[in-house]
Amino acid sequence: MATLEGKSLGHVLVTGGSGFLGNHIVALLASRKACSKLSVLDLKQPLKPVSGVDYHMGDFTDYDAILALLQKLKPDAVVHTASPVHNIPSKKVLYTVNVEGSKNLIRASQEAKVKAFVFTSSASVIHDLRSNLIMADETYPLIMGKQQPVYYTATKAMAEQHVLASNRTAAHPKFLTAAIRPSAMFGEGDVQLLPGAIGAYYRGQTKVQLGPNDNLFDFTEITNVAHAHHLCLAALLATREREDGGGAMPLDHEKVDGEAFFITNDCPVYFWDFMRSVWATAGDKTDINKVWWLSTDLGLFIATLMEWIFWILRLGTPKLTRQQVQYSTIARYFNIEKAKTRLGYEPICGMDEGIRRGVKDALYRGVVPGQPMELKGKKWE
Repeated sequence: MATLEGKSLGHVLVTGGSGFLGNHIVALLASRKACSKLSVLDLKQPLKPVSGVDYHMGDFTDYDAILALLQKLKPDAVVHTASPVHNIPSKKVLYTVNVEGSKNLIRASQEAKVKAFVFTSSASVIHDLRSNLIMADETYPLIMGKQQPVYYTATKAMAEQHVLASNRTAAHPKFLTAAIRPSAMFGEGDVQLLPGAIGAYYRGQTKVQLGPNDNLFDFTEITNVAHAHHLCLAALLATREREDGGGAMPLDHEKVDGEAFFITNDCPVYFWDFMRSVWATAGDKTDINKVWWLSTDLGLFIATLMEWIFWILRLGTPKLTRQQVQYSTIARYFNIEKAKTRLGYEPICGMDEGIRRGVKDALYRGVVPGQPMELKGKKWE
């Protein structure tokens, strides 16, 4: 386990550093003065650049370009968060960016003598969207190929597999890698989970739920995910420094390189309790005793019917899909003991505080479908 106190990570490059998670990692590292230099690679500039950070526009699916940039910057470490959003329809884009792009970054990092590489994976890489996950841990196998119903997740699993296989190779024995698997991220800057959830409140859908709400689920506040990346990077670099100094390699029970780590708020909640906390924070006053629920089977039937109608009429994606029904009625929570013992991870932002911050921020930015426009830019007490 690495300590964060007074130890510089050197020069760190964060891919996707203008995005949701990447920006939080950059802001956290900058606030902690954790790096001698901090750089970002992204396709776009951030809305609010972090002071003192060098931003570079670029595409890591172009191997020659990314190699040239890494050889110029000479970072000590790379944190790879960049990825398309999970629901884009193009499988080609997902594979090109998540798999081929990650392979490019690994290869270029090795050639540029990067010491440590942390990859942002997903907790969904072990989930088939049908089976309950109860205290699931890192011993569970990756779900890939035909068994994985979500292509985005399949590409994340393929990329993670390559990243971890690139740890301590014969050609690059000092190149260390690890993967962070966050579950259902939410928080300030959220463009998916919270805006969609709050939108249901403004559509008047808070009196209905799918299933009996007996499924525990792990949601993870974004600051905690950023914190876990910092811990993981610090541990990899500490391992490298110890070995360069002639120290012993880490024992199996303390090893971080070549490993994956689930990250959650360590506080699984019933799925619809989380949603109702979000809605209540936005202003919902629905009486829980007046809520009625659809069975999972009925929900799947309705969703299937809507998907077929929307497909036939070429209307896009309906508001209710089979994947959403499955996601909201299944138990999915994780054992994060490995992250606790090897990384020293503990959540630094609780669930209630994270929901309060995230809902406030989403409405302030005006990214919630159907929200009153007078709430955009409005300061909350």
